[in-house]
Amino acid sequence: MINNMKFDIDFYKNKKVFVTGHTGFKGSWLCKILTMAGADVTGYALEPPTEPSLFKLADIGSGIKSVIGDIRDFDRLKAVFDEANPEIVLHLAAQPIVLESYKNPRYTYETNVMGTVNILECVRSSDSVKSFLNVTTDKVYKNNEWCWGYREDEPLDGFDPYSNSKSCSELVTHSYKDSFFEGGAAISTARAGNVIGGGDFAKNRIIPDCVRAAEKGENIIVRNPASTRPYQHVLEPLFAYLMIAEKQYENRGYSGYYNVGPDESDCVDTAAIVNMFCEKWGGISWENAAPKDAPHEANFLKLDCSKLKSVFGWRPRWRVSEAVEKTVEWTRVYLGGGSADDIDKIMQKQITEYMRGQNNV
Repeated sequence: MINNMKFDIDFYKNKKVFVTGHTGFKGSWLCKILTMAGADVTGYALEPPTEPSLFKLADIGSGIKSVIGDIRDFDRLKAVFDEANPEIVLHLAAQPIVLESYKNPRYTYETNVMGTVNILECVRSSDSVKSFLNVTTDKVYKNNEWCWGYREDEPLDGFDPYSNSKSCSELVTHSYKDSFFEGGAAISTARAGNVIGGGDFAKNRIIPDCVRAAEKGENIIVRNPASTRPYQHVLEPLFAYLMIAEKQYENRGYSGYYNVGPDESDCVDTAAIVNMFCEKWGGISWENAAPKDAPHEANFLKLDCSKLKSVFGWRPRWRVSEAVEKTVEWTRVYLGGGSADDIDKIMQKQITEYMRGQNNV
């Protein structure tokens, strides 16, 4: 057991890191952390999935080698991968929206399942990779909507096409790990809960919906106020991913499957997190507008993170109220007309504050 989460981010200095999905919300924050650490980063992804996007607002591409490509295009992916010759691979590329998966199930499965096969094929043929992490989701579990958190050995069987495709991505990773990487690269997956933070502009996510309403001076429209999720600031899972990737790089005995989520007290319903946003923002309110005949979404879901805590001594740093506060802080910079330099500074500020907190534990 590692006594606590005080891993050295300087480990990543000059390390060759390959990030899929680097133009997305989480990928942009991850690349910012890695560039601050001095890593040699190659990103592979489609164009940013939203307009505006954090990737462009913060000019993330200027600090890394950014390649625009489709994770489904194996030949293109492998050519870029082989040229990068990475030591560490962080796989974030995905179609991540539940409601979108109902509209485009085939694309969702192609991206989330075959995309995982493609990146693992690249790793399998590589002599340089020592550490691979597949980022999935808390929604991989068969959701019985019980009151306790899911553990890593619970059955995987997501309901909707997005959740199910990520369950399949997990199973693909398990098979590759057992079939091809005995004694080779260390292979892990990380199942994270709902993330919030500055720069998320996705549709059908509650905090981006809050931001859009605040920008327009309108009430926030809430689809499912009673839905409970494990909310956490985006930096929480990102630093956990980096910790796992580092520790298994050094000792492949740490490879495995890990839940990454907040403490139980921070698993709150949608109404609670919207109320936090309204309090932090001021002068805004919300209304319940659950649509009739809406596609199925889980009402209750949380994770048991005992394994991550036991193996690494990991603990979440920011409570959900702090996560909302940091999101509001970033958003005020953005809505205040913040330049790329301003956005970069607020990101560096929050990353530094987070690292300072984990170093003081």
